[in-house]
Amino acid sequence: MARNALGRGLGALIREAEPPPPVASAGATAAAPARAPSTNQVDVDLIDPSPYQPRTRFREEGLTELAQSIQSTGIVQPLVVRPVGSRFQLLAGERRWRAAQRAGLSRVPVVVREVGDEAALEITLVENIQREDLNPVEEARAFERFMNDFHLTQEEVAGRTGKDRATVANSVRLLRLEKPILELIEDGRMSAGHGRALLGVADVNVRLALAKRASRGGLTVRQIERLASRRNRAPASPAQPVLDANARSAIEQLQRTLGTRVTLRTPTKTRPGQLQIEYYDEEQLAGLYDRLTQ
Repeated sequence: MARNALGRGLGALIREAEPPPPVASAGATAAAPARAPSTNQVDVDLIDPSPYQPRTRFREEGLTELAQSIQSTGIVQPLVVRPVGSRFQLLAGERRWRAAQRAGLSRVPVVVREVGDEAALEITLVENIQREDLNPVEEARAFERFMNDFHLTQEEVAGRTGKDRATVANSVRLLRLEKPILELIEDGRMSAGHGRALLGVADVNVRLALAKRASRGGLTVRQIERLASRRNRAPASPAQPVLDANARSAIEQLQRTLGTRVTLRTPTKTRPGQLQIEYYDEEQLAGLYDRLTQ
Protein backbone atom coordinates (compact mmCIF):
# COMPACT_ATOMS: atom_id res chain seq x y z
CA MET A 1 0.00 0.00 0.00
CA ALA A 2 1.53 3.30 -1.11
CA ARG A 3 0.85 5.43 1.98
CA ASN A 4 2.87 8.40 0.71
CA ALA A 5 0.25 8.88 -1.97
CA LEU A 6 -2.14 10.19 0.65
CA GLY A 7 -0.08 13.33 1.05
CA ARG A 8 -0.70 14.17 -2.60
CA GLY A 9 -4.46 13.97 -2.18
CA LEU A 10 -7.17 11.76 -3.57
CA GLY A 11 -5.96 12.15 -7.14
CA ALA A 12 -2.79 10.26 -6.28
CA LEU A 13 -4.87 7.30 -5.12
CA ILE A 14 -7.35 7.29 -8.01
CA ARG A 15 -5.64 7.37 -11.42
CA GLU A 16 -7.21 7.35 -14.86
CA ALA A 17 -8.86 4.06 -15.71
CA GLU A 18 -7.56 1.82 -18.49
CA PRO A 19 -10.15 0.73 -21.07
CA PRO A 20 -12.18 -1.91 -19.17
CA PRO A 21 -13.56 -5.17 -20.54
CA PRO A 22 -17.32 -5.69 -21.16
CA VAL A 23 -19.72 -5.03 -18.29
CA ALA A 24 -21.94 -7.53 -16.50
CA SER A 25 -25.64 -6.67 -16.45
CA ALA A 26 -27.93 -7.08 -13.45
CA GLY A 27 -29.02 -10.52 -14.71
CA ALA A 28 -25.55 -11.81 -15.60
CA THR A 29 -24.58 -15.26 -14.34
CA ALA A 30 -20.92 -15.31 -15.41
CA ALA A 31 -18.50 -16.43 -12.69
CA ALA A 32 -15.87 -13.81 -13.60
CA PRO A 33 -15.93 -10.46 -11.72
CA ALA A 34 -18.10 -7.77 -13.29
CA ARG A 35 -16.33 -5.02 -15.21
CA ALA A 36 -17.47 -1.71 -16.65
CA PRO A 37 -17.94 -1.28 -20.43
CA SER A 38 -15.96 1.19 -22.52
CA THR A 39 -18.62 3.79 -21.76
CA ASN A 40 -17.91 3.31 -18.00
CA GLN A 41 -21.58 2.65 -17.27
CA VAL A 42 -22.76 -0.08 -14.85
CA ASP A 43 -26.13 -1.14 -13.48
CA VAL A 44 -26.89 0.80 -10.31
CA ASP A 45 -28.20 -2.43 -8.72
CA LEU A 46 -24.75 -4.03 -9.07
CA ILE A 47 -23.15 -1.47 -6.74
CA ASP A 48 -22.86 -1.94 -2.97
CA PRO A 49 -21.98 0.73 -0.39
CA SER A 50 -18.50 0.75 1.14
CA PRO A 51 -18.06 -0.92 4.55
CA TYR A 52 -15.41 1.72 5.23
CA GLN A 53 -17.73 4.71 4.75
CA PRO A 54 -17.21 7.14 7.67
CA ARG A 55 -20.46 8.97 6.99
CA THR A 56 -23.37 7.58 9.00
CA ARG A 57 -25.93 10.28 8.19
CA PHE A 58 -27.05 11.53 4.80
CA ARG A 59 -29.21 14.64 4.92
CA GLU A 60 -32.58 13.86 3.32
CA GLU A 61 -33.05 17.37 1.94
CA GLY A 62 -29.60 17.31 0.32
CA LEU A 63 -30.21 13.90 -1.28
CA THR A 64 -33.54 15.09 -2.69
CA GLU A 65 -31.92 18.21 -4.19
CA LEU A 66 -29.09 16.14 -5.70
CA ALA A 67 -31.58 13.64 -7.15
CA GLN A 68 -33.46 16.48 -8.84
CA SER A 69 -30.19 17.80 -10.27
CA ILE A 70 -29.27 14.33 -11.57
CA GLN A 71 -32.68 13.99 -13.24
CA SER A 72 -32.00 17.28 -15.00
CA THR A 73 -28.31 17.07 -15.94
CA GLY A 74 -27.18 13.53 -15.09
CA ILE A 75 -24.15 12.56 -12.99
CA VAL A 76 -21.26 14.88 -13.88
CA GLN A 77 -18.55 13.20 -11.77
CA PRO A 78 -18.33 9.38 -12.07
CA LEU A 79 -18.47 7.16 -9.01
CA VAL A 80 -15.29 5.29 -8.05
CA VAL A 81 -15.77 1.56 -7.48
CA ARG A 82 -13.79 -1.66 -7.21
CA PRO A 83 -14.87 -5.11 -8.41
CA VAL A 84 -15.80 -7.58 -5.66
CA GLY A 85 -16.88 -10.94 -7.04
CA SER A 86 -19.57 -10.33 -9.63
CA ARG A 87 -20.50 -6.94 -8.16
CA PHE A 88 -18.94 -3.54 -7.46
CA GLN A 89 -18.16 -1.84 -4.15
CA LEU A 90 -18.17 1.93 -3.80
CA LEU A 91 -14.91 3.69 -2.98
CA ALA A 92 -16.12 7.26 -3.53
CA GLY A 93 -19.46 8.80 -4.42
CA GLU A 94 -22.02 7.12 -2.14
CA ARG A 95 -24.10 10.29 -1.96
CA ARG A 96 -24.29 10.43 -5.77
CA TRP A 97 -25.16 6.72 -5.86
CA ARG A 98 -28.00 7.16 -3.37
CA ALA A 99 -29.32 10.21 -5.23
CA ALA A 100 -29.12 8.35 -8.57
CA GLN A 101 -31.35 5.62 -7.15
CA ARG A 102 -33.86 8.26 -6.04
CA ALA A 103 -33.72 9.82 -9.49
CA GLY A 104 -34.63 6.45 -11.04
CA LEU A 105 -31.39 5.90 -12.97
CA SER A 106 -30.76 2.29 -14.00
CA ARG A 107 -27.08 2.85 -14.89
CA VAL A 108 -24.41 5.21 -13.58
CA PRO A 109 -20.94 6.29 -14.80
CA VAL A 110 -18.04 4.78 -12.87
CA VAL A 111 -14.26 4.59 -12.70
CA VAL A 112 -13.16 1.04 -11.82
CA ARG A 113 -10.13 0.54 -9.56
CA GLU A 114 -8.44 -2.77 -8.84
CA VAL A 115 -7.44 -2.26 -5.19
CA GLY A 116 -7.25 -4.33 -2.01
CA ASP A 117 -9.01 -3.77 1.29
CA GLU A 118 -6.38 -1.45 2.79
CA ALA A 119 -6.25 0.82 -0.24
CA ALA A 120 -10.06 0.81 -0.39
CA LEU A 121 -10.18 2.04 3.20
CA GLU A 122 -7.62 4.76 2.45
CA ILE A 123 -9.45 6.01 -0.63
CA THR A 124 -12.84 6.09 1.11
CA LEU A 125 -11.57 7.91 4.20
CA VAL A 126 -9.48 10.45 2.27
CA GLU A 127 -12.27 11.17 -0.20
CA ASN A 128 -14.70 11.98 2.59
CA ILE A 129 -12.26 13.93 4.79
CA GLN A 130 -10.99 16.08 1.92
CA ARG A 131 -14.53 16.94 0.80
CA GLU A 132 -15.15 18.41 4.29
CA ASP A 133 -18.82 17.37 4.28
CA LEU A 134 -18.61 15.03 7.27
CA ASN A 135 -20.14 16.18 10.52
CA PRO A 136 -17.56 16.75 13.31
CA VAL A 137 -18.15 13.35 14.96
CA GLU A 138 -17.90 11.44 11.67
CA GLU A 139 -14.66 13.28 10.89
CA ALA A 140 -13.26 12.46 14.34
CA ARG A 141 -14.08 8.77 13.86
CA ALA A 142 -12.45 8.81 10.42
CA PHE A 143 -9.23 10.28 11.87
CA GLU A 144 -9.30 7.72 14.68
CA ARG A 145 -9.75 4.86 12.23
CA PHE A 146 -6.79 6.12 10.22
CA MET A 147 -4.62 6.06 13.33
CA ASN A 148 -5.84 2.67 14.55
CA ASP A 149 -5.91 0.78 11.24
CA PHE A 150 -2.66 2.15 9.83
CA HIS A 151 -0.79 2.79 13.11
CA LEU A 152 -0.28 6.46 12.30
CA THR A 153 0.38 9.39 14.61
CA GLN A 154 -1.84 12.47 14.58
CA GLU A 155 0.89 14.34 12.73
CA GLU A 156 1.09 11.63 10.05
CA VAL A 157 -2.69 11.61 9.61
CA ALA A 158 -2.61 15.41 9.26
CA GLY A 159 0.05 15.24 6.57
CA ARG A 160 -1.73 12.56 4.58
CA THR A 161 -5.16 14.18 4.66
CA GLY A 162 -4.04 17.77 4.12
CA LYS A 163 -5.21 18.86 7.57
CA ASP A 164 -3.41 20.74 10.35
CA ARG A 165 -2.14 18.55 13.23
CA ALA A 166 -4.07 20.67 15.75
CA THR A 167 -7.24 20.09 13.70
CA VAL A 168 -6.77 16.34 13.92
CA ALA A 169 -5.99 16.47 17.65
CA ASN A 170 -8.99 18.67 18.49
CA SER A 171 -11.25 16.52 16.35
CA VAL A 172 -10.28 13.22 17.97
CA ARG A 173 -10.69 14.73 21.47
CA LEU A 174 -14.44 14.93 20.84
CA LEU A 175 -14.69 11.14 21.03
CA ARG A 176 -14.03 11.35 24.78
CA LEU A 177 -17.51 12.82 25.21
CA GLU A 178 -20.50 10.70 26.21
CA LYS A 179 -22.73 9.24 23.49
CA PRO A 180 -25.73 11.58 24.19
CA ILE A 181 -23.45 14.61 23.72
CA LEU A 182 -21.95 13.20 20.52
CA GLU A 183 -25.47 12.68 19.17
CA LEU A 184 -26.30 16.35 19.83
CA ILE A 185 -23.24 17.35 17.78
CA GLU A 186 -24.09 14.91 14.97
CA ASP A 187 -27.64 16.25 14.81
CA GLY A 188 -26.32 19.81 14.51
CA ARG A 189 -28.00 20.90 17.75
CA MET A 190 -24.63 21.75 19.29
CA SER A 191 -21.29 22.73 17.77
CA ALA A 192 -17.95 20.94 18.04
CA GLY A 193 -16.75 24.02 19.92
CA HIS A 194 -19.38 23.39 22.57
CA GLY A 195 -18.22 19.79 22.78
CA ARG A 196 -14.57 20.71 23.29
CA ALA A 197 -15.55 23.23 25.97
CA LEU A 198 -17.55 20.52 27.78
CA LEU A 199 -14.43 18.36 27.99
CA GLY A 200 -13.21 20.81 30.63
CA VAL A 201 -16.14 19.87 32.91
CA ALA A 202 -15.04 16.90 35.02
CA ASP A 203 -18.41 15.90 36.50
CA VAL A 204 -20.32 13.73 34.00
CA ASN A 205 -23.78 14.72 35.27
CA VAL A 206 -22.94 18.41 35.06
CA ARG A 207 -21.47 17.90 31.58
CA LEU A 208 -24.66 16.22 30.37
CA ALA A 209 -26.86 18.93 31.92
CA LEU A 210 -24.81 21.71 30.31
CA ALA A 211 -24.92 19.92 26.95
CA LYS A 212 -28.73 19.83 27.05
CA ARG A 213 -28.85 23.55 27.82
CA ALA A 214 -26.34 24.34 25.07
CA SER A 215 -28.39 22.33 22.55
CA ARG A 216 -31.39 24.57 23.34
CA GLY A 217 -29.33 27.70 22.76
CA GLY A 218 -28.97 28.41 26.47
CA LEU A 219 -25.17 28.47 26.64
CA THR A 220 -22.40 29.76 24.40
CA VAL A 221 -18.97 28.14 24.11
CA ARG A 222 -17.44 30.95 26.18
CA GLN A 223 -20.01 30.51 28.94
CA ILE A 224 -19.24 26.79 29.19
CA GLU A 225 -15.51 27.54 29.30
CA ARG A 226 -16.02 30.03 32.13
CA LEU A 227 -18.18 27.57 34.09
CA ALA A 228 -15.57 24.84 33.67
CA SER A 229 -12.79 27.19 34.78
CA ARG A 230 -14.79 28.32 37.81
CA ARG A 231 -15.45 24.75 38.89
CA ASN A 232 -11.79 23.81 38.48
CA ARG A 233 -10.76 26.71 40.75
CA ALA A 234 -13.30 25.86 43.46
CA PRO A 235 -11.76 24.49 46.69
CA ALA A 236 -12.16 20.80 47.28
CA SER A 237 -15.06 19.85 49.56
CA PRO A 238 -14.21 18.08 52.81
CA ALA A 239 -14.42 14.32 52.70
CA GLN A 240 -17.98 13.08 53.12
CA PRO A 241 -19.24 9.76 54.47
CA VAL A 242 -20.08 7.28 51.72
CA LEU A 243 -23.81 7.42 50.95
CA ASP A 244 -25.82 4.23 51.00
CA ALA A 245 -27.36 2.82 47.83
CA ASN A 246 -30.79 4.37 48.43
CA ALA A 247 -29.34 7.86 48.97
CA ARG A 248 -27.14 7.59 45.87
CA SER A 249 -30.11 6.48 43.77
CA ALA A 250 -32.20 9.38 45.08
CA ILE A 251 -29.45 11.92 44.26
CA GLU A 252 -29.04 10.53 40.74
CA GLN A 253 -32.79 10.76 40.16
CA LEU A 254 -32.82 14.38 41.39
CA GLN A 255 -29.97 15.27 39.04
CA ARG A 256 -31.78 13.74 36.05
CA THR A 257 -35.02 15.49 36.97
CA LEU A 258 -33.52 18.92 37.68
CA GLY A 259 -30.81 18.79 34.99
CA THR A 260 -28.03 19.98 37.28
CA ARG A 261 -25.64 18.74 39.94
CA VAL A 262 -27.08 17.83 43.34
CA THR A 263 -24.97 16.99 46.42
CA LEU A 264 -26.03 15.63 49.78
CA ARG A 265 -24.15 16.28 53.01
CA THR A 266 -25.26 14.02 55.84
CA PRO A 267 -25.79 15.58 59.31
CA THR A 268 -23.31 15.21 62.16
CA LYS A 269 -23.45 16.01 65.87
CA THR A 270 -22.12 19.53 65.22
CA ARG A 271 -23.92 20.58 62.03
CA PRO A 272 -27.13 19.83 60.10
CA GLY A 273 -27.32 17.95 56.84
CA GLN A 274 -27.41 19.87 53.54
CA LEU A 275 -28.96 19.24 50.13
CA GLN A 276 -27.16 21.46 47.59
CA ILE A 277 -28.56 22.19 44.13
CA GLU A 278 -26.30 24.04 41.69
CA TYR A 279 -27.40 26.54 39.05
CA TYR A 280 -25.41 28.60 36.56
CA ASP A 281 -27.55 31.60 35.65
CA GLU A 282 -30.84 33.33 36.44
CA GLU A 283 -32.74 31.44 33.74
CA GLN A 284 -31.78 28.07 35.23
CA LEU A 285 -32.62 29.31 38.73
CA ALA A 286 -36.10 30.28 37.56
CA GLY A 287 -36.53 26.84 35.99
CA LEU A 288 -35.46 25.12 39.21
CA TYR A 289 -37.89 27.26 41.18
CA ASP A 290 -40.77 26.24 38.92
CA ARG A 291 -39.92 22.54 39.24
CA LEU A 292 -39.52 22.66 43.01
CA THR A 293 -42.73 24.59 43.63
CA GLN A 294 -44.95 22.50 41.36
